[in-house]
Amino acid sequence: MSMTGTSAQTGYSSKSFDNDPYIYQVGFGNQFASEALPGVLPLGQNSPQKIKYDLHAEGINGTPFTALRNHSQRTWFYRIRPSVSHDGFSHEIVSVGDLVSSFTTANANVRPHPSQIAWDKFPLPEDDSTVDFLDGLKTIGGLGSACSREGMAVHVYLAKSSMGNKAVVNSDGDFLITPVIGRLDIQTEMGRLMVHPGEIVVIQSGLKFKVGLPDGPSRGYVKEIYGAHFELPELGPLGANGMANPRDFEHPVASFDIDQTNHWEVIYKIGGELFKCKMDHTPFDVVAWHGNYVPYKYALEKFIAVGSITKDHTDPSVFTVLTVKSKTPGIPLADFCAFVPRWDVATGTMRLPYFHRNCATEMIGFIKGSLKSGWGTLNCHTNFCPHGVTGDEWEIGTTMDLVPMYVGEGTLLWLLETTPLMLFTDYALKNKEFFVRDSQHWKNLGPKFLKHIDQVNEDLRASGRPVLGQQ
Repeated sequence: MSMTGTSAQTGYSSKSFDNDPYIYQVGFGNQFASEALPGVLPLGQNSPQKIKYDLHAEGINGTPFTALRNHSQRTWFYRIRPSVSHDGFSHEIVSVGDLVSSFTTANANVRPHPSQIAWDKFPLPEDDSTVDFLDGLKTIGGLGSACSREGMAVHVYLAKSSMGNKAVVNSDGDFLITPVIGRLDIQTEMGRLMVHPGEIVVIQSGLKFKVGLPDGPSRGYVKEIYGAHFELPELGPLGANGMANPRDFEHPVASFDIDQTNHWEVIYKIGGELFKCKMDHTPFDVVAWHGNYVPYKYALEKFIAVGSITKDHTDPSVFTVLTVKSKTPGIPLADFCAFVPRWDVATGTMRLPYFHRNCATEMIGFIKGSLKSGWGTLNCHTNFCPHGVTGDEWEIGTTMDLVPMYVGEGTLLWLLETTPLMLFTDYALKNKEFFVRDSQHWKNLGPKFLKHIDQVNEDLRASGRPVLGQQ
């Protein structure tokens, strides 16, 4: 008897959740290819004289033409009508509301803050509101500027409505979106992604997309990177595996609409301004595409957490999911980290984070759960701002039994760490949800050393040194 095997008809694809109607291609930084109709992708070239079904070839470059091959990012589209086919930009500049894109001391609407600061839950729009994802973007802070193509911004989005026949193109930078309440049904030129709370999605600069709200009102955070792109961090001594696995990043497959009747608006964000472009057809008409400049999502629960199992508290860099390089070799512009539930083993060391003054700004947001009193849903420690556990927590940490513990159960946090100074907006600092973390939490971190003066002087005499108080 002879037996024959079977062959896969398509490449491997994934499906994240039962309430996710879409499938995805997996990997990070791959050269992907996807076609919604068979035989559309041309073979052996990108722009043949004639394309099947009279489609139009169109390229998008996310990096300069002469970028090194391993840094080059670009995609080819095969679409019903090219992007240049539109009714022109109106002279009307759309109101930017609470969006800010320039973070310098010359901008009177942003400023630094020296303290540990926090925000409670940002309120959603009123019940009868038609505020969509773009309308609901509000800037918390940032550094650099969109025009200089260097820096970043942190926004919160507060939305009640889907975007309908409205799309957005962010020419300023890449969006990393972190929903906290409600799924996001995101349609892009490359296809669709359903993004759940606990997942992140990255939509690169220049790509058209719109956001639907299948669960109703939605709230979350957006990290916007100017002029650079997110990368996977190096694994260093961890070796070949660990942290965020490339195969856990999910990219859309091609899907297209053929609407040629409804009136569409495409809002371009350029230099922090919003410009309206009108179209008499859908912008989501890409039948096939190939390239590596592609939106993707990632479930933070898939992150492989590591930490010290012998001595001392491990720095949060081991929790980095994605990083953005700066112009200084070895120094990131920003690290995006995830704190997931994990086992923690400590032997003769302080389990809790040590008291710390960091040259970088640390911004921490809750997706699930909360820590303790005095924390908001969004928290920030600016450059060299001292921070650490409270007096009560220090007492517990110095006396607790050091047994293996499962920490962070029921919580999911993100951490954004960036070296340049972050400036904060009027919206953030004048918002009624804003507060400075109460210094009383650390008042009982008193000079307990002084209780041991007699023993200290005895030890000094035994070592032949002057006792305290002697000249």
